[in-house]
Amino acid sequence: MASSSDPSAAATSQGITLARLDEQARWYGRKSKRAQRLYKSMKVVEIAAAALIPFLTGLKFSHFELVAGGLGVLITIFEGILQLNQYQQIWTTYRATSEALTHEKYLFLALAGPYATAGANPPVLLAERIEAIMSQENTKWVSLQEQAAKPGTDAKKA
Repeated sequence: MASSSDPSAAATSQGITLARLDEQARWYGRKSKRAQRLYKSMKVVEIAAAALIPFLTGLKFSHFELVAGGLGVLITIFEGILQLNQYQQIWTTYRATSEALTHEKYLFLALAGPYATAGANPPVLLAERIEAIMSQENTKWVSLQEQAAKPGTDAKKA
């Protein structure tokens, strides 16, 4: 086993830590973009459907009630999906996490901020800090899931 003062072990440790950081920053970035696309797409459909209802009220055609009712159902379904899946919150939380990880990477590479005074162990400090960032995000995600589940749980009790 290599000692902690072994330069090749430190380089390997640093490489592993940076690889994990890059992988996680990309993952959070991709998931953030996906959640943003889903949120915005569903909101655009909701807004368009809501705007069509008063417009269609002025038109005289045979199946107006059916179309207006269908648009109302569509709005309700989309809003329910948005509330259930929390796309907006996931989008912003994942984006913030991705940016925080990237920020840590650049501080580390420049040996700035907390890394300027880390002595011989900046890679260890980097590993600890990126794991703390991801742990905080995971805690937020669990909290979001619990909040999203509460209305359904309360409804089942009634």
